[in-house]
Amino acid sequence: MKSFLKQTLATITGIIIASILFFIIMIGSLGALVASADKPATISKNSVLVLNTGLVIPERGLNDPFSTFDPVDFTLKPMPGINDIIRNLKKAARDERIKGVVIENGPALHGWSKAEEIRDALNKFKESGKFVVSYTDYYMTQESYYISTVADKIFLNPVAILEFKGISSDIMFYKKALDKIGVNVQVIRHGTHKGAVEPFLGNSLSKENRSQITRFINGIWDNVISDISSDRNILPATLNNIADNLLTTSLKQAMELNLIDDLLYRDEFKLSVKTLAGGEEDKDPDYISMSKYNNVHVSKTDEQETKNKGRIAVVIAEGTIVMGRGTSSNIGANHYASTIRKIREGDRYDAIVLRINSPGGNAMASDLIWREVDLAAQEMPVVVSMGNYAASGGYYIAAPADVIYAQNTTLTGSIGVFGLIPDASGLMENKLGINTETVKTNKFSDSPSVFRSLDNYEMEVIQQNVDKTYDDFITKVSNGRDIEKSVVDKMGEGQVYYGPDAVEKGLVDHIGGLDDAIEEAARMAELTAFTIVELPVVEDTYTKLMKSLTGEIRSRIINRELGAFAPIYNDLNEVRSLEGVQARIPYFINIK
Repeated sequence: MKSFLKQTLATITGIIIASILFFIIMIGSLGALVASADKPATISKNSVLVLNTGLVIPERGLNDPFSTFDPVDFTLKPMPGINDIIRNLKKAARDERIKGVVIENGPALHGWSKAEEIRDALNKFKESGKFVVSYTDYYMTQESYYISTVADKIFLNPVAILEFKGISSDIMFYKKALDKIGVNVQVIRHGTHKGAVEPFLGNSLSKENRSQITRFINGIWDNVISDISSDRNILPATLNNIADNLLTTSLKQAMELNLIDDLLYRDEFKLSVKTLAGGEEDKDPDYISMSKYNNVHVSKTDEQETKNKGRIAVVIAEGTIVMGRGTSSNIGANHYASTIRKIREGDRYDAIVLRINSPGGNAMASDLIWREVDLAAQEMPVVVSMGNYAASGGYYIAAPADVIYAQNTTLTGSIGVFGLIPDASGLMENKLGINTETVKTNKFSDSPSVFRSLDNYEMEVIQQNVDKTYDDFITKVSNGRDIEKSVVDKMGEGQVYYGPDAVEKGLVDHIGGLDDAIEEAARMAELTAFTIVELPVVEDTYTKLMKSLTGEIRSRIINRELGAFAPIYNDLNEVRSLEGVQARIPYFINIK
């Protein structure tokens, strides 16, 4: 028995020591990656830059290896952001070592506005006279095809799939499910179009929301069709006929219709790229990823080197707007307000570009950021660049800016507010058999309560609060955009607009991307040359590693296991965070 215990303890001790050694070795290895992350990279004189649309593309890429480390399968998966792609394409256009760009396509979805922005950046790159070609091994989404239509040639593997079917928007309703479990969601809103609450009230779209969703998805699709028509020389009516009849299921027919140029296996494609890149006959060109090219230095012109005195702060705000510091995947009001305040109170920056990709969120949190944007705009140029969304609370924080840019495919507006208060008494009593009694000092000491429904007076008080928040919202939009308050109210009520609509209404000034917004900020600040500083400052790499190995690993595992159903889980999980009055876009809109 004593011998058995000794062996058992020795085994346990060995496992513990091995685990500690493994952890130390892993930290050391990743530490070595950190040390090399900012090290300048070198490339050959015959290189090709690779743009991978098969990866998730966030607004902001992080220049450290931990941002690409997946603790689930211990692999590095670089995720350059829109900022990296735009910067690298501009850099590559003047880099003599880069002969062209290869677009590698995959199944990832990024949003039509991001696709449009990447497409615009590629068009600017082509002005250098260098080639752009697109290749798909197995699956080309509509967004990837939209991006690829700027390429000189579009190639697919003979057994690949090309998606071209038009776009749709899925809206999920929870009313039946809530009724089954005995939960009644009490809704207080302002705005007939504030559809964010409709999933809790019924089982179908209201007439108003069906109308507005139809309007903006048709507007987005018309813009996509127009661009593809121009680049591929195919009539819009023909493109819509192709989508209506799913004609791209046959790649040979897609070639005949001029949607694509040729069907090539990978080795054949590489030979084609080798011919385009030139160089030595017996040597293939080097393929350089966006993440590696981040660390490649390309000399600027003499004028840029000597006059580079200005500084523009590019504040990147992506995700739902929440109170507090927030996380890397949302917009923490206190954190962003503090960041903008420091820019305003310091003397290091000449202008601010606020990049917004947000469906909105907590109304109070939006107001905290609005205040700092408004104060900053009184002291320096502030320009807003909108991504896929800048709606409701996302528009709230944009309103004080001097100039607002949006893409043709951006969704914005949604000027309206709402509150959700669940009544779970039916679930507790009828389903779970739990009875709750409340002892209180005053009539409404427990208000609002999930254990009972609101009475008429409580509903009236909360409605007044929602109405006040809405009135404050439209007043600030009126002042910021110099539009009569009554006009803002009329085009408000939660209505969603896409880019050209928003320009026509005066909610947006120009159609353009992040690069256009930066150039506008420089012009307003009278800068001939400038440095771009991206804010807020990201967490140090070791802090990010610890989060990746603890809290974030749960999210990654859940998303991986749920697969296509992960967005549904994430949407329902986000409902739990809808505290207080909300200023956010209708539903969790998924346009595909």
